[in-house]
Amino acid sequence: MADAGHDALDAFEQLAARRRTSLLLDGERPVPDDLVERLCRIATWAPNHKRTWPWRFAALTGDARRRLGEAVAAALVDDGADDHKVAKARTKYERSPTVLVVGCATDPDDERAAEDRDAVAAAVQTLLLAATAVGLASYWGTGRATTVPEVRTLCGFDATDRVVAVIYLGWPTAEVAVPERPPLRFRTVR
Repeated sequence: MADAGHDALDAFEQLAARRRTSLLLDGERPVPDDLVERLCRIATWAPNHKRTWPWRFAALTGDARRRLGEAVAAALVDDGADDHKVAKARTKYERSPTVLVVGCATDPDDERAAEDRDAVAAAVQTLLLAATAVGLASYWGTGRATTVPEVRTLCGFDATDRVVAVIYLGWPTAEVAVPERPPLRFRTVR
């Protein structure tokens, strides 16, 4: 039985090492809605200390990606950003066929809010690993899109929800090299 456990761990380690942040994807080939929904369902198996189920998901496809870009671009104009940055924001979400916005319910208790944010981050990593398992390329973005109130509105999130991730999902067009990892900082303390 120990060998089977090691084989499963080896397979998982290979999956985790294969997961790359990549925008080298086919912008024209759609990701099926039922697959995106399943990835989100898998994500909800992430640990959640108080069982508050804080995650929120919104898959943007088609014209919704353009509307996301317009909302972010408008906020950047208000911020006084340069024209190049504004123009890039208008079109960047159309690079992938699906943009998945992941939000987190907020809590007035700071400790609970931090635990919920951590749970959502764990859910995002679970989702990214599941996406890799089915052959999707993915990219976890943050930036200005996470703070624009119109993004929450577009996604149907509550006004108090916090956007944690903007994930680009699509079918890869090329392989991305696995980067070197620094030495593991680990010790056993007895």
